[in-house]
Formats: sequence, C-alpha cells, structure tokens
Amino acid sequence: MKSWDDFGVSIFSKMTEEATKAGAINLAQGFPDFDGPKEIIDEAVVALRSGFNQYAPSRGHRDLRLAIAHHFEKRRHLSYHPDKEVCVFSGASEALFCAVMSLCREGEIITFEPFFDVYPGYALAAGAQFKTVALQAPHWNFDVESLEKAISPKTKAILLNTPHNPTGKVFSRTELESIAKLAIQHDILVITDEVYEEIVFETHEHISMAQIPGMKERTLLITSASKTYSVTGWKVGYALGAEDLLSKMRIVHEHIVFCSASPLQKAVVKALQLPEQYYYDLRRDYLQKRNLLFDALTQAGFKCFHPQGSYFIIADYSDISDSDDVDFAIWLTRNAKVACIPLSSFYLDKELAKTKHLVRFCFAKTFDTLMKSAKLLDQAFNESFVR
Repeated sequence: MKSWDDFGVSIFSKMTEEATKAGAINLAQGFPDFDGPKEIIDEAVVALRSGFNQYAPSRGHRDLRLAIAHHFEKRRHLSYHPDKEVCVFSGASEALFCAVMSLCREGEIITFEPFFDVYPGYALAAGAQFKTVALQAPHWNFDVESLEKAISPKTKAILLNTPHNPTGKVFSRTELESIAKLAIQHDILVITDEVYEEIVFETHEHISMAQIPGMKERTLLITSASKTYSVTGWKVGYALGAEDLLSKMRIVHEHIVFCSASPLQKAVVKALQLPEQYYYDLRRDYLQKRNLLFDALTQAGFKCFHPQGSYFIIADYSDISDSDDVDFAIWLTRNAKVACIPLSSFYLDKELAKTKHLVRFCFAKTFDTLMKSAKLLDQAFNESFVR
C-alpha cells in the first residue's frame, strides 16, 4: 500500500451493504446479533443518568484503570500500575493506531498474514514499511526462520494478534517463546492485539506475550471490552505496558480523540468484575455455536478449519466453485442469503489470495440465527447450485 487511494471502502462495509440489499443473514462482519450482559448495560444507563456525560480523563477514569489492573493481575498474573502503565482508548483499534504512530514511525512493522485488514493503514499513516510472514493452512503455522529473515535494523515492532483474526489460531507458548527470543535478540517491541483473549476452545489456552519471561517490558498488551462482553459498539479498549511506551501513545491519543466514552467506561468497570462463571458460559456457548456452523458449512460442501479461538471459521469452497473469493462471497450473499468475507481482504497480495478459495464466516450470532443460516446453506447447495 503506497497511498490511501489503494485502500478504498472496507470489505466489511461492502459485504454488509450486500447483505442488506439481498436480505441476507450477515455472517460477514464480526459482531454479535445479541446484547452483552444485562448488568453492564444497566450500569451504562445508571452512568448516563448520574452525570458521567462529559469528557473523561484522557488516560481513562481511574476506577476503570484500577479495575483493568486488577483484572490482569487476577487472570494473567501480570502486575501493572493503574496510573502509569494502563491507558483507556476508543477501542483496541485506536490503541493499536496510537502505538504504531508513536513507536514505529518510518521504521518497519512485521505481522503474520492473513491479518486484520486495518493494520496496513496504520503502517501507512506512520510512514512505516509493512512486512508479513505467512501463516500456512491448515494449522496456520509459521516458519521461525522466515520471521527472522524479515527482521532488519529498521524493524521497530512485531504486531501479534492472538487469538487470531481471521484464522482462529491461538499461538502456543512454544511459538510465543520463539517470537520472544527474536524480539529480545534484535531489541524490538511486540505489540499485541488480544481482543479475543477469552474466546478459546477445548484445550487451547490464551497466553499473552507479556507473560513470557523477559517480555513484559517490551510488550504493549492491547485489548478491549468489545468481544469479551459483546458490546462492539461501545469502543472501549485499553493498553497495558511500560510507562515510557504508554506516555508516547497518550500524546497521539490526546490529539486524536482525547478520551473514550465516559459513561461506557463506568459500565466496563462492572464488566471486569463479572464472576468466573461468566467466562465459562461465554466459551461454552461459543463452542456450541462454532460446532453448529462448522457442521452446516461442511454439510454444504465447504472444507473448514477448526478455529482454536475467536469467533470465526475459515472455509475452503474449492469443491463448490472455481470463482475467486470476492465473486463467490457476493454470489453466496445474493443467492444463498448468507454473507461472508472473502479472505483476500486479509492479504497484501490480494490477487494471489483470491486463488486460495477461502472465505470467513462469523458465528457470534444467536443459535436461532445460526440455525436459519444452516437451513439456507442446505437449500442453496443441495437444491439449486450449479458449479
């Protein structure tokens, strides 16, 4: 990407518009079609009616920063000072943007491909070169030697997303240790995108890079309330890291949005105090939904990759159609009335990626929505589709 003209309208906007026009079920864009816990929504209403409707402190309400620090102490055994090492942002996306703008200017950023599609834009804005290392299907493993070769004297950071969007990969401790070894050896940062941290399945465990020995001081841990508490429209994210790193990020933050939504910050305090049972139920429900959609897609003729985490399934449609992924996603939306995302949107070489015949489906939906999707897919592929 050399300029903003290379980006165009987001694929998420395009496919959501296609779904709306076709009257299709939207399994494209990654948001739940249900509300988060009633108690945190009630808390937001209380905050709205209690005078928390003006600017919050730029770094976030202190009670939220205290709650964040306590939460990570309890769940990840990581200790952060709430006044020096925690900052609240308008979503994890803004936090990631501020990190890249403040810490990676005119350098290089390395991430794993496929990648969440906003990352290249952050690099462009910072005047940084965006480099990728491939994750290889079906297990989405990466070659450590390729990662080492990608590192140069200009490399400022490795941008690591785990659990991973779009593949659903959860990076193992061994993989994290191999990345950490290179980061320490070459004295570079690791910026983490951990927004799906609580959505992991079976025996897989989310481990933050900051938990790897020697990495806490060179890791910027970024996450949000959006995915864990099913409130993607709230855009309350947070970053945890060394004081010198966060102080640089806050300068960018203050000159972009200044602060995150004040009443919603108050509600996120309540969210971070939910009992352990909440997280157990979250994973149980998403596992059942994953399996429901996985079986429906398989029955329809897709070859699917079992996600280890997140709420997405990657599906190979090469046994169904020879179309490129964009054309296939549009066809599916208009004819099967189920929308997905073409995976080429998550690659630098989009034309090459189109030949992989991969699309992404979101299962962060009600059981009723997923059952309706399964019925539509069955009707489309067992009754009317011609290759």
